[in-house]
Amino acid sequence: MRSAPVVVAAAAVGCQIVYPLVSGSTRDAVTVAVVALLALASILHAALYRGAWWTVVLIVVTAGSGFVSELVGTATGFPFGEYFYAQNRLGPSVFEVPLVVPLAWTAGFYPIWCAVSFVVERIDISQARATALRITAVAVGMVGWDLYLDPQMVTDGQWTWTSGAVGLPGVPSIPLTNYLGWLVVATSMAVIMSSFDRAVGGPPRSVGPAQPSGDAVPIGLFLWTWLGSALAHAVFLEGAELRYSAVYGFVVMGTVGVPLIATAWRARSPRDRHTSLTTPAD
Repeated sequence: MRSAPVVVAAAAVGCQIVYPLVSGSTRDAVTVAVVALLALASILHAALYRGAWWTVVLIVVTAGSGFVSELVGTATGFPFGEYFYAQNRLGPSVFEVPLVVPLAWTAGFYPIWCAVSFVVERIDISQARATALRITAVAVGMVGWDLYLDPQMVTDGQWTWTSGAVGLPGVPSIPLTNYLGWLVVATSMAVIMSSFDRAVGGPPRSVGPAQPSGDAVPIGLFLWTWLGSALAHAVFLEGAELRYSAVYGFVVMGTVGVPLIATAWRARSPRDRHTSLTTPAD
C-alpha cells in the first residue's frame, strides 16, 4: 500500500517526459494524465501519512476553493485577470472550466506544502513564527509553480488572457494580476491548511532534525517540478516565452528549493546521508 504513491508519481513523471514528444490531441490527453496522476499521488500520500480527514480537507481546500476561484475568475476577471479556457481539449467542463483544473491546485499545493514543512519543522523558532513562515513560503512556492504552469499552457493554447494588462518581461501574454491572484488564493489555502494541521496535530513527526522524513514522494515531486520544468522550458519545449518562464519559475520556486536542499544536507550525518529523505520503516 505504501508503494502506491511511488508508482503513481513515477507514472506522472513518465507522462511529463512524454509531453514534449507529442502534439495535438495526444498532448491534450497527456496533459490531463499528468495532472490527474500528480493529484492522485498527492492524495494517496496524504491519506497514508496524514490521515483520511486531513486528506479530505486538503482536497476541499485546494481542489474545491481552486475550482471556485476559477469559476469566479473566468466569469469576472477577478482575481487572475480576464481569461478563458479552450473547450473540448482537457476533458469535460463546468461553466467552461475544465474539471481537471481543480486537481492541478491539489497537485501543485501538496508537494510544496511538504517541501516547506520539511524545512520549517527543522528550524528552532516559535510556533507562531513557524506558521507564518510556512504560509508565506507555500504561497510564494505556488506562485513559482504557476510561473512555469501558465506560460506552458498558454503557449499550448489551453487558456488565454484577454485583458491586455502588463505582464512580466518576456512573458507579455499573462498579466501581472494573475500572479497576484495566485498569491492571494494560495495564501488562503495555506492559512486554512495550517490551522487544520495545528488542530489535528499534523502527521507523525520525526524525533530530531537528523531523522528520516516520510515525505520523500512529494518532496521528490517538488524537486522534479522545480528543476525539471526549468530544463524543459529552457531546452525541450517550443515557445519564446518559455525561455523566460524557465528563469522566473526556477528563481521563485528556488526560494523553497534552495532551503530544502540546504536543510536536507545539514540534517544528514556522514554515515546516514543516503537516508535523510527516505520513508521510515513500518
